[in-house]
Amino acid sequence: MQITAPDRIHAPSFGTLDKVEITEAKGTALSNKIPVFQIDAGSQDLVKIEFVFPQGGAASQPRPLVSVGTSDMLEEGTMHFTSSELAEQIDYYGAFTQMEATLDFSSVCLYSLNKHLPATLPLLEELVKNARFPEEEFKTYIQNKKEKFFSDEAKVANVARKKFTQLIFGDAHPYGHYLVENEFAGLNRDTFADFFGAAYSADKCHIVVSGKIDPRLGDLFEKHFGGEDWKRSAKNNILSQIPAAQTHSQKKHFVERKDAVQSALRIGRLLFNKTHPDYLGMQVLNTVLGGYFGSRLMSNIREDKGYTYGIGSGMVSLKSAGYFFISTEVGVDVCSNALKEIYFELQRLREELIPKEELSLVSNYMLGTFLRSADGPFALADKFKGVYDYKLDYTYYQNYVKTIKNITPEELLALANKYFRQEDMIELVVGKM
Repeated sequence: MQITAPDRIHAPSFGTLDKVEITEAKGTALSNKIPVFQIDAGSQDLVKIEFVFPQGGAASQPRPLVSVGTSDMLEEGTMHFTSSELAEQIDYYGAFTQMEATLDFSSVCLYSLNKHLPATLPLLEELVKNARFPEEEFKTYIQNKKEKFFSDEAKVANVARKKFTQLIFGDAHPYGHYLVENEFAGLNRDTFADFFGAAYSADKCHIVVSGKIDPRLGDLFEKHFGGEDWKRSAKNNILSQIPAAQTHSQKKHFVERKDAVQSALRIGRLLFNKTHPDYLGMQVLNTVLGGYFGSRLMSNIREDKGYTYGIGSGMVSLKSAGYFFISTEVGVDVCSNALKEIYFELQRLREELIPKEELSLVSNYMLGTFLRSADGPFALADKFKGVYDYKLDYTYYQNYVKTIKNITPEELLALANKYFRQEDMIELVVGKM
């Protein structure tokens, strides 16, 4: 047999991504009409089961801290288990749970080996149906939360992050509310329990399952979650009307911290979410500016000027809105210079065409990142949620790839002039100037 030596002189041919192949979720429903979306993929005998509650996020909470507090305390005890008993049972079966509360939704996740589902699903059932919020655990939780609040308020980056969204959306908007100390007063365990009863109900959830789907799973779901015994919320819709964003009319803001050795900078503006026709193009433009390690902001402000260890920009898509931001921390002695360089890079994008070589590099980076982000069953579940939550379908990802491959420097220049005007930007400095 003749063995051909590897070619170590010529680089392998470079291929481009022409079409996205994503394993799509298949939808069914339990007998009580709870939607179930399954992504059967992967080779390991492992499954992720996620209960998503679209009205469990901060946008639906009656007052600050309720959404995240309810989520954080789910594992602190149920009607049939103490927190330690729950933890011991979950650990015994090599499973683990994960809670999340965002601005737009909350979720309860179980990762389990398929062979242990008959034992682990009852524990998940306890969490989504029977959380109890014990009084002593509630007091401890609030005390710990207050201590973290004071710790966060001492850090310029945390203050900048919270203050910036307040400036973008306004304090009356759930996306922009800035938590203050006196809002801890008046909270009690009944506040969390009432929100749990209203938001974590059978008529306000859907289930996303990903991994190697066990044939028994449908029957197990029916047994634990498909019956009419899981009470439905008496409130048809707890999501109150979200007010319109009220971006601050003043464009430059400064929050002084006299003992700061670094200043946190935030620059950005209110924009739109991924349902907007310009969103995909703006993702490309944002990547050029500050969306990867070789971006213009990193090359200028980190590599060339040495003003910071890291700087980046991003497009944030939320259910009811979206925004653009630039974020960094710099030494207080170079704060003004860093701001000038940021605006200089925004100006370049408005005035100069992006060279085709640079755009090609960014395109290849984004396509590679996209492929990695869709690798594996759990990543595919995130891809499904990324369109389902916005009432989009999988063509969104086809359009994403098409935009990355085909957008022109001229189109990006037009987007920069439309959305990157300096006079439209909110500027925030927390620290010293």
